[in-house]
Amino acid sequence: MFLRKKMGFLKIIAIDTSGKTASAAINDGERILAQKSIYTSLTHSQIMLPIVKELMSDTSLDFADFDGIVCANGPGSYTGIRIGIAAVKGICLGQPSLKCAGISTLEALAYNCLAYHGEIVSVMSARKGIYYCGIYKSDGIKLKSVIPDKVCSESELKESVSDKAVLVGDCCEEVKASLFGDKENVICAPFTQRLQNAASLCLAFEANPDRAVSADRLEAAYLQQTKAEKDAAHR
Repeated sequence: MFLRKKMGFLKIIAIDTSGKTASAAINDGERILAQKSIYTSLTHSQIMLPIVKELMSDTSLDFADFDGIVCANGPGSYTGIRIGIAAVKGICLGQPSLKCAGISTLEALAYNCLAYHGEIVSVMSARKGIYYCGIYKSDGIKLKSVIPDKVCSESELKESVSDKAVLVGDCCEEVKASLFGDKENVICAPFTQRLQNAASLCLAFEANPDRAVSADRLEAAYLQQTKAEKDAAHR
């Protein structure tokens, strides 16, 4: 069990490499101490650790000062997710006392819209006509999973969403236009909240810190087979 410390709050560093945005944040349980997000075409392996080092320098913190480190463990870019998980494992290798946690990209996206009262639909493009989707409900303070993260078709997605919801994720505009254009109460999150943000990983972890594990147990949750796994299955 990884419980909130009796004295003070958990100090967490979070990284998200699951999409085009490379994002990192440092949280002390009461506030975000530092954060940086860059929408980039560069490989996350080139940019993520320099961002982490910059934030730690800006806050005068070292890895020994943290209680845990969290990352988005999927769904999303297979390469990006592996980079994030490898970075976390490497950091924990140098700081064995540091616990870590993998958090659903879709859950973290929903936390972008935590202040919304009602249904939050996190949606990401998997491939043409296929989406990663997770549906959550917020009371403005807490988030509850309504439909677990899954891979679904356009028709499945349309059937899963109620008549009033906010869409968040990299393809929310596309989904709104193609599937919910006639539903005025199904809206897109503001563009500032649509993409991955490591600060939301901090919120998700604070809501359930007992999900922390040792680094050797940190795994990806792709929701569908990788190309390598598909190729191996057909040999």
